[in-house]
Amino acid sequence: MCNICYTGEEVDTMSNEHNNHFIPRGRGTGSNPAHRFTQLDVEPDPEWREGGISPGTCFYSDDAVDVISFNESPDVPFEAGLNPYRGCEHGCVYCYARPYHEYLDMSPGLDFETRIMVKKDAPERLRNQLMRKSWKPQTVSVSGATDPYQPVERKLGLTRKCLQVLAEFRNPFTVVTKNYLVTRDCDVLEEMASRNAVRVMISLTSLNSGLTGVMEPRTSRPERRLRAISELAAAGISTGVLFAPVIPGLTDEELPALVAEAARAGATFGNFVLLRLPGAVVPLFDEWLEQHFPDRKKKILNRLKSLRGGNLYDNRFGHRMKGEGAYADQIRQSFQMACRKYGLGEEAPPLTTRHFRRVPSQGELDLW
Repeated sequence: MCNICYTGEEVDTMSNEHNNHFIPRGRGTGSNPAHRFTQLDVEPDPEWREGGISPGTCFYSDDAVDVISFNESPDVPFEAGLNPYRGCEHGCVYCYARPYHEYLDMSPGLDFETRIMVKKDAPERLRNQLMRKSWKPQTVSVSGATDPYQPVERKLGLTRKCLQVLAEFRNPFTVVTKNYLVTRDCDVLEEMASRNAVRVMISLTSLNSGLTGVMEPRTSRPERRLRAISELAAAGISTGVLFAPVIPGLTDEELPALVAEAARAGATFGNFVLLRLPGAVVPLFDEWLEQHFPDRKKKILNRLKSLRGGNLYDNRFGHRMKGEGAYADQIRQSFQMACRKYGLGEEAPPLTTRHFRRVPSQGELDLW
């Protein structure tokens, strides 16, 4: 059942002579291809296509019992992850989480950014999980799949409430986001920083606002992300930067400048991840290139293939995020040289679990 739904404002259509496919402003894609579990193709409403209207976003209740999930991938630096939202209105065209929407019987295309699952009971579910004797105190990554500070968070505040629960239990956590909204929660972050139990990473992909606007349409622009780094660092919060994804032939040459600006803003550590295009993301990214960068499309795709043994994607652990070959080595060396030059560490400082405590519910206070 759709709990909240709003329609987009009128926008100018975005088209070019190379492609008749329509991508509405404020969205990463305009298509809604059938997913791998169905043969049904859902065509977007012709009214917004013809009238230049950005399709609205609907939010649905997600009644997941456990909100902390676990992974065994050696490619990610955490085992426990918390995502208050499934699907993401930020609309980043390249997002590796898009295929997860297929398991919800939705398209990884426009559905992913306009049909968002909301874990409205996430704070309560989180508290229950942390109270279990089976819970082993460990760092929880608040994100990992979709951005915890996507636009609707400003209204719902679910991420903030989850951070408050983690702070009550003094359980360490990390946050990765593309949104300046994270600075709203500096009070909670500062409290955890005093116990060496929080780390925030701002995801930075380009310094070009125009490129960011079509690649990551509803995220904060680069200058706002750099400002977020400055404010978080000034508050004494361990702040880093994640250059992700680095897109060969499009954003890779910006890497040294990105490192420089992040370091100047106050970031103390950082890392990068090369673009990866699992499953249904390949045709969406191909379509996006045809729309916005037809003249560079072949170059970008060929460079991607050079990193993946001739393929656009390599799902092997140890390879899918870093790539291999001479060009991958060149990107890596460029990043490392920039880090040395501007004093950006490549290792994030460790967090501690030694302050963890189980907090009683209101009814147990007299017995605690």
